[in-house]
Amino acid sequence: MAMHTSHPVSALPAAPPRETTGHLLLRAWCVFVLVLALGGVGIVHAIGPVATAIVILASTIVSAIVWAVVRPPVALRRLPFLAFGYIAWAGLSLVWSTWPAASLLTWALLVATTVQGLFIGSVLTWRDVVGAVASAAKWVVAASLLFELAVAVFVRGPLLPGFAVPEGSVDPASAWSRGDLFDGGPLQGIFGNADLLATVMLVAIIVFAVRYAARAPRRGLLWAWIAAAAFLFVRAGSVTGVIAAAFVVLVLATVLVMRTARRPGERTRWYALYAFLGLGGGAALWFGRDTVFGALGRGADLVGREGVWADVLARADQHPVFGWGFSTPWIASEPLIDGWIVEQGQTEVQAHSMWLDAYFQLGGVGVALLVLVMLAYVWRSWFFAVDRPRWDLRADRPYSPLTLLPTLIGGLLVVQGLTDSTPLVSWGWLFVVLFASKIKQSPLIGVGPAEQSIAIERGEFRGSAS
Repeated sequence: MAMHTSHPVSALPAAPPRETTGHLLLRAWCVFVLVLALGGVGIVHAIGPVATAIVILASTIVSAIVWAVVRPPVALRRLPFLAFGYIAWAGLSLVWSTWPAASLLTWALLVATTVQGLFIGSVLTWRDVVGAVASAAKWVVAASLLFELAVAVFVRGPLLPGFAVPEGSVDPASAWSRGDLFDGGPLQGIFGNADLLATVMLVAIIVFAVRYAARAPRRGLLWAWIAAAAFLFVRAGSVTGVIAAAFVVLVLATVLVMRTARRPGERTRWYALYAFLGLGGGAALWFGRDTVFGALGRGADLVGREGVWADVLARADQHPVFGWGFSTPWIASEPLIDGWIVEQGQTEVQAHSMWLDAYFQLGGVGVALLVLVMLAYVWRSWFFAVDRPRWDLRADRPYSPLTLLPTLIGGLLVVQGLTDSTPLVSWGWLFVVLFASKIKQSPLIGVGPAEQSIAIERGEFRGSAS
């Protein structure tokens, strides 16, 4: 008769612990929140700003309730207090704001986005965070592709926000989709903007590639998702997207080279080389922008951005210390904003630079706080990626591909922030808060207070916040 013992050689193989239904629902909710963040502009075009604001408010309340019920462990001393400082200063600007109603509305959006980022980072493990971002990216990629296909097949022309079909000619700048899927023109996806489409598709490519490197299930399908995202990225025809992609590749190459360092001081030489390449490349791009952007079919002023910057800077200099009051994005109906800067027949609702936007709204103090937030995030995410995981004397543990995601997203946000204000709102700010908090709470994959949420997957954890 066969005999079985607990010895690992003869013991019967045990099935891995199954995830509880509750945690599956929790992860699905986090994916929904990330879809709201990544595709928020598309949701505004679909149902309008008021309905979108209601959805965001309701989702934040639900997340707060779920957070209180789950009660994951949180190390309070490891929260992203620099980000809280920026939020506090933005809220304080209500005291002197030129547009208090807009400040209150957009500050509430900033707080809601921050809560969602902290929530996701506290209830999900690192592997689940990356998986949730990838799942959300799939929804956005599929929605953009199907949306452009539906417009090209059924509308066969431009489509306006609210699914309105224009009766006559329409300014392409005001169109949600131009219906150019089969005509070879630039695509805008669900965002109604080619630059936003290219940026989110780049996020999708990054997270899909990280998941592939981490040997996620159904790796073959990830190639199909990468191909779909790459197709939309190329068809967007965004120059800023191309520059951001080049910088992301440079960051990735630098991280991989840094990981090969074996001797003290070896990284210093690589840092010097890449700093030279980065600064030299940036200078060459700026001073040779006439040639570069001309070759890419774009004007050297980045589609009117230099004119926008000049106008915003002139007004920002009138209140250089405290700014005019927080409002990210700008509210077009505000008297001082409506008709102030008009591009292609539409009032601009951002400065097309997160640094200039921070200076305009929150003055030099706001810029200083934002510099600290981004510097802390880039610093932590960088060493999270290049340092080998270590919590004892062992120094040969393998790197995890998951550690690449925060620093690659950070590189993307740094470049995008030069010509866009997205890092201050929506998915940009959510990722800054999410990854900054997650790295501080769990600086090692699988180790740290927040990583105890793995017990939630098994229905074993009943702790309280500390």
